[in-house]
Amino acid sequence: MSERPHWNVPTGASPLPLEIRVHGRGGQGGVTCAKLLAAMFAEQGRHVQTFGDYGSERAGAPVRAFTRVDLAPITNRNKVYRPHHLLVLDAALLPSGSGDDVLDGAGPGALLLLNTARGLAAFTSSHDAFRVAAVDATAIARRHGIGSAALVIVNTTVAGAYARAVDLPWAVVERAFRSLGMDGDLGAAREAYAAVAVRPPRPGAIAPAPRVPAPPRPVLGLAEHVRDVPTALPTGTWRTQRPRYRSHVAPCSAACPAGNDVVGFVQALRTGGVEAAARLLLATQPLPSVCGRVCPAPCAAACNRAAYDGAVNVRALERWIGDRLADAGARAPLAARPRRFAVVGGGPAGLSAAFALRSAGHEVLLLEAGTGLGGVLRTGIPAYRLPLDVLDRDVARVLATGVDARCGVAIDGPGVRALAADHDAVILAAGLPRPARLDAPGASLGGVRDGLGFLDAVRRGERPTLRGHVVVVGGGNTAVDCARTALRCGAARVTIAYRRGREEMPAIPTEVEEALAEGVALLTHRQPVGFAGGGAVARVTLAEVEPGAPDASGRRRPVVTGRASDLACDAVLLALGQGPDPALVPAGWSVRGGRCMDGERPTDVWLAGDLATGDGTVAHAIGSGRRVAARALAAVEGAPVPAERAAPAEDRVTPAHVRFSHFEVRRPRPERHAAAADRARCFAEVNGGLEDASEAERCFSCGRCTRCDTCLLSCPEGVVSRSGDGYAVDEAFCKGCGVCVAECPRRAMEMTLDAEAR
Repeated sequence: MSERPHWNVPTGASPLPLEIRVHGRGGQGGVTCAKLLAAMFAEQGRHVQTFGDYGSERAGAPVRAFTRVDLAPITNRNKVYRPHHLLVLDAALLPSGSGDDVLDGAGPGALLLLNTARGLAAFTSSHDAFRVAAVDATAIARRHGIGSAALVIVNTTVAGAYARAVDLPWAVVERAFRSLGMDGDLGAAREAYAAVAVRPPRPGAIAPAPRVPAPPRPVLGLAEHVRDVPTALPTGTWRTQRPRYRSHVAPCSAACPAGNDVVGFVQALRTGGVEAAARLLLATQPLPSVCGRVCPAPCAAACNRAAYDGAVNVRALERWIGDRLADAGARAPLAARPRRFAVVGGGPAGLSAAFALRSAGHEVLLLEAGTGLGGVLRTGIPAYRLPLDVLDRDVARVLATGVDARCGVAIDGPGVRALAADHDAVILAAGLPRPARLDAPGASLGGVRDGLGFLDAVRRGERPTLRGHVVVVGGGNTAVDCARTALRCGAARVTIAYRRGREEMPAIPTEVEEALAEGVALLTHRQPVGFAGGGAVARVTLAEVEPGAPDASGRRRPVVTGRASDLACDAVLLALGQGPDPALVPAGWSVRGGRCMDGERPTDVWLAGDLATGDGTVAHAIGSGRRVAARALAAVEGAPVPAERAAPAEDRVTPAHVRFSHFEVRRPRPERHAAAADRARCFAEVNGGLEDASEAERCFSCGRCTRCDTCLLSCPEGVVSRSGDGYAVDEAFCKGCGVCVAECPRRAMEMTLDAEAR
């Protein structure tokens, strides 16, 4: 070895020759740790020797490695029996705190570096003869993503802590890591270098005596093939972590605005059929046939299977369940002490709130200003997307529970006060009934009309006849519905003008695709700034729009430029959004946190759905109605108001947690659609749904155990067994190797720190 400037033996090192012993478990990288130590000393021009001591041990079994350092060439080829430095990559290898083989041969003053989350205090009395250093290398390595969720590799982190414990300069550590191609772990090593705590030995303390070897085990004779002779070695004492069966949150369920247990009802459909799935689905929402048609399906957008062979079509499965329920249900019995609630608004939020409260056994009066229940579902969504008989069937399910529904009853501020005086609580779910207006010259010309009013008229059967070119202004679902409905009412040509790009349109992407297939044109980055014509609109002036700085929603704010052009047209439909009716909240009241306030006094009047959140989708409204009903009921009964908390991100199952290799490639089952040329001139339902429910078979069941036996078959020790509807782990022999957790296809397990090692 070539000579380099010698590093003076630091404070924490023993005089050379120096002997180091590393104790770890299979899979922790103990041998590599010993190599890193050797590389650090070699950086200082020392002669080094390093090797491991392991054979056929599996992950989790104790493993040793050795490093020697000297000024002269090293000829000793024995293992290290009297170490000056001990590195213990897993403090649970000291189960009794002293007198075990880890400490064998170490004399007073030896350095004992421990990977532990317990800190120095836990080892003060039992190891006071040693110079003890402690660092939580497992936590540091986990933060830096070294290893996997099931098996964290701590070798490089412990090496960084060791360098500080023996006063090695950080530059030496960097060079050693880079020489072995491990510079990617320098961040964790640097954190451990800064975090390690060191305590000197107590003067006069005596090191524990070497452990007395146990008597040899008797030799087992041959056994019959049908018998399994268990090992007598309780390998569970090696464990620092243990496997636990635990459900994690599937991304589809986390993404569902209605709060549906998506994995639950899809798996129930697969294993128990429609009725079993419906029991889970109806626990969170009463309108499965509606949502199965008009929901934007954020559950499918979040599906982990999208990263493999295509997302599961959850919306179509929800429709399958809703369309095949045998009946509308039965009247819900009254609670022992029923409360009286009034719900204003018969749209999806009001229906959801009424259904939740009546199902819980309380009296519910549901008031709707229109002639029928459903709100925008009845007045604003065309029949080719949502047939009226489908809506009526879902609404009947709400009424069957015993809700007292009255249509044609408009409520204003004084009416809300009267309802509040006569009921335990009132829920306002009246939606956003007032269409937004466009402040532009010529907006009052004939032929320029509100898009929602147009859709409502068509729903009522008026079927206004259109001709020529119709321009629709807007980019949401209402705009797309207006465009497709205009074609069905006779328009020769329809153009949607939207002020942002197509990728920013809030409309459901599949609805936009279907509109384009039917012949609707899309003109993006255009804003109407005027209308002209002789008594009736004949052209619209469209200004070009450029994206500006992000607004409060995070989207880039549209900036209208001075560049404009005219577009000839015969009618314009404005789909610019809606606003609330300000007369609904009583005079002198305000709204705070979704609840009406009389001065500083909270009332028992609550807001739900779009009136409260403005989220704008049926699924959001349904979820809001149910959650607000729970809050109102809790407030009335003096119980804690349930908090609305999203599942923590670390509890959710991501594609990285799914073992794709366990699943066959199966493309999504297509829904049946009428041909674009046939559907564009009639109001028959476009989407015919799935042919069967086999799409449910594609669900990964993220975060939920399906009793697939993968853990049982992959356990290297055979200590996992079936138990009832799940599995049991024999903890006397489980080493905590984490193979079962690593192999679980869907993150239905996790490794937890063993109580002995905490």
